[in-house]
Amino acid sequence: MNKTLKLFLLLILLIVFSKKSFSQKIVERYQPVKDDSLRIGTGENNFLPFIQRGYTLMLPKGKAAEGVLIFLEDSGYDKKNKNAKQMYNQANEQGFAVLSVSTEIPFDFYFSQTSILSTYKLIQEAFTRYNLPNENIFFLGASLVGHRAMRYIKCSKEGDYGFQLDIKGIVICNFTLDWTRKWYQHKRDIRINRVNLWEPIFINYMLETYLNGTPKTSPESYHEFSPYSYFDEKNRNITVYKNYAVRAYIDPAIKYRLTKYLRTLYENNATDIVSFLAELKLVGNESTELIVLQPEDNPSQKKNAQSTWNTINKDDLMDWIQKQVEK
Repeated sequence: MNKTLKLFLLLILLIVFSKKSFSQKIVERYQPVKDDSLRIGTGENNFLPFIQRGYTLMLPKGKAAEGVLIFLEDSGYDKKNKNAKQMYNQANEQGFAVLSVSTEIPFDFYFSQTSILSTYKLIQEAFTRYNLPNENIFFLGASLVGHRAMRYIKCSKEGDYGFQLDIKGIVICNFTLDWTRKWYQHKRDIRINRVNLWEPIFINYMLETYLNGTPKTSPESYHEFSPYSYFDEKNRNITVYKNYAVRAYIDPAIKYRLTKYLRTLYENNATDIVSFLAELKLVGNESTELIVLQPEDNPSQKKNAQSTWNTINKDDLMDWIQKQVEK
């Protein structure tokens, strides 16, 4: 390879690298970590330290944002904003900003209005400070990130908040909607002891503490907390989401869960999500879509909410978001 060709190839690489490095503007605004902790169990060491409250914002370079993708991700205990980062390139190409918001509560379930208000203030600050458009807003997320989105939407609509987001759609990915079902799943997990019991014990402790009992003793609390519950005869929360475009991703992995954990169909987030979409259609929502990932779509050895999100075709997802904007 002659010297001229080498220089030409080097120039091409520099141009490509420059475009990828400088096509986006990333800003972070976080407060110092509070010297405090949260009890997560009955043992003397069952505490988690607080995390940073704040947000990370990706702004499309060289143009005003035409919409905003919002992820309610933790700032600690994991790679910060790792779900949101997977959408940065696609969002940038379509002129969307990406906002990741974290409260100070580790693994925050949004049990309290304090968490909702904290998130509300951070979102409002980001929109005001960076002149984000209050249109074409989409909430996205897997696991607790998705649950927080559903909880935030419900509480902000019902609360007396001056700043209301003009939400266009929600992307839900393999997370729990029915917390009554989830409590019973964890009781079975503990009984048969086929999984790491940290999560079942932790989540059931949190549910029983903040929802004032179990689904048997405090069913109304669990119904109110769940965006959808098969056991809620009033189906009270479905209409909250009836006017949004909803795209749902599930990875049932039925054989995997049966073989590895002896899980039934009831111990599967896919059950919640399919039921939720059915109820949305019953109240008149014609803008729902279900994407079922097949075994060949997800090569990961782990089958969980995070692996489902990692597997999603982000280009296709961004195309769906753009189509909702154009409607």
